[in-house]
Amino acid sequence: MAQESIGIGGVAIRFALALALVLLSYNPGGVSYYHWVAGDFPNFDALQGLAGVVLLIGWVVFLTATARSLGAIGVLLSVAFFAALVWVAVQYGWFEAAPRTLLWIGLAVAAAVLAIGMSWSHIRRRLTGQLDVDEVDTR
Repeated sequence: MAQESIGIGGVAIRFALALALVLLSYNPGGVSYYHWVAGDFPNFDALQGLAGVVLLIGWVVFLTATARSLGAIGVLLSVAFFAALVWVAVQYGWFEAAPRTLLWIGLAVAAAVLAIGMSWSHIRRRLTGQLDVDEVDTR
């Protein structure tokens, strides 16, 4: 039986997995799937293909869950919330708005939106008592 609700630990695990997916796909540090494949281009071996398929599976799982639980408006509102949060942080001098810094923050925001999308059904149920259902059994 599936767990009915998650705590902060469950959300943190989902964030860590989303962050790993995002940063393994691309990051400005130069150690990512993108850099691995681009560095060997035009050669492409089986291990790179396998890693690409694994990353693609991860993206499909996270994006599908996020799209189903948040919808387009929810994703837009999540991105707007984090953009406003970054704006406040830059305005108050919590960090410098250098392009490389903003790229790292953008990747973290992408991971946060994916983690929220993976967790939203649980959070919503806990807040409202309403259950999200994808399929209806008409037997």
